[in-house]
Amino acid sequence: MATVESPAAARTNGAANTIAVENPATGETIAHVPDMGRTEVDSLVARARAAQPAWEALGYEGRADIMREARRWLIQNRERMVQTLMDECGKTREDAQITEIGYMADALGFWAKNAPKYLADEKVRPHSPLLLGKKVLIRYRPYGVVGVIGPWNFPLNLCSGDAVPALMAGNTVVMKPSEVTPLSTLFMAEGMRAVGMPEDVALVATGRGETGAALVDAADMMMFTGSVKTGKRIMAQAAETLTPVSLELGGKDPMIVLDDADVERAANAAVYYGFLNSGQICQSVERVYVAEPIYDDFVGRVIEKTQKLRQGPPGEAGSVEIGAMTFENQIDIVERHVKDAVDKGAQVRTGGKRKEGAGRFWEPTVLTGVDHSMECMTEETFGPTLPIMKVKDGEEALRLSNDSPYGLNSSVWTKDVAKGEAMARRLEAGNACVNDAIINYLAMEAPFGGSHESGIGQRHGIKGIQKYCQTQTVLVTR
Repeated sequence: MATVESPAAARTNGAANTIAVENPATGETIAHVPDMGRTEVDSLVARARAAQPAWEALGYEGRADIMREARRWLIQNRERMVQTLMDECGKTREDAQITEIGYMADALGFWAKNAPKYLADEKVRPHSPLLLGKKVLIRYRPYGVVGVIGPWNFPLNLCSGDAVPALMAGNTVVMKPSEVTPLSTLFMAEGMRAVGMPEDVALVATGRGETGAALVDAADMMMFTGSVKTGKRIMAQAAETLTPVSLELGGKDPMIVLDDADVERAANAAVYYGFLNSGQICQSVERVYVAEPIYDDFVGRVIEKTQKLRQGPPGEAGSVEIGAMTFENQIDIVERHVKDAVDKGAQVRTGGKRKEGAGRFWEPTVLTGVDHSMECMTEETFGPTLPIMKVKDGEEALRLSNDSPYGLNSSVWTKDVAKGEAMARRLEAGNACVNDAIINYLAMEAPFGGSHESGIGQRHGIKGIQKYCQTQTVLVTR
């Protein structure tokens, strides 16, 4: 089986305009990629469209064989992929290995196995007596060329990972990774070709926002993960051509800790799921509501655990728990939210500032004395901050949790599981956990999507692949 030495060979293609890719942990420029314009994007989409009929004709088993080979390639090349992710994202080795490569390997196998079942023809029994003796069935057929625009926080999972079900459905794909983190997508595309994926089936368009806009105009269906602001812009643009879209957007995910919760477990979870990947996760714990009787105990434990975290450039396994922040602009948002909170009376209990030295680092930060007049409790921060608010009881926590334009993930913490599930059902979010957080994303059989401004459509489960298809109803009269 062929191997790919590194993504370097795909970093430039002779285009006059290029984008510098930096290592956010060191500030070093590590690569340059083309800044593709509309003509180049149109050419990629045309190539993908020409390749699509043969890819669809390969059938589920033929496509699944390539996905399984791609999974084998990824595992064999995991050290190079880990290094690529660490270099372009600044994330820790563990974050790259578990949350990126672990997920991607699982996705390749999951969709290879389940696509035929999820997209099988469905027989319908008509109720009308006028249709007696006639056969009616629903079939799923690919749109053609799917455009995938991915974010910079999980560039492998949320670009190449979203391409996998689209490919298994029989579409060809043009991926547009973030200009901040394009290298892992380029590397994965090389790997897919190395294991036998036909040319032009999975292509990569590198560039800035204009590149993505060109892809929206040219593709037959769009999958986007990113900010609410950009998602709305994509939806408006796609409306001009009636191009279907699936959007996973921002989150301000609440954590409710009731007075009968296991305080130690809840505090561990708040620190882990609040600061994982430097807090740059759309479903991370972004705000915490704690019942008054256990508030001081909970806050004390969170501060103690946060102060023990090691932060710095990613290196060998176990060297640091918190890496760099990937995007410079995001540090500005974190800084603004912390300043706004402090100006309005909040207290910084630990952290609260940029880490001195090279690279983009913000210290893991715990805030108390917060309320909904502060941006840190109402706007997506997307950084290593943990604002903790004291509430009277679960009802107040529930009301405040639902007082948000977002609705992606959420969690309730209590020893009374029945009470926790009942409260989770009242949370206005696409996803809710009881005594856990974030890990629900790994339930690949279940749809994952947002409510309100957190998105439209789902990834995962049967809906996560049917969205890449048009339905066709077929009636047959004997």
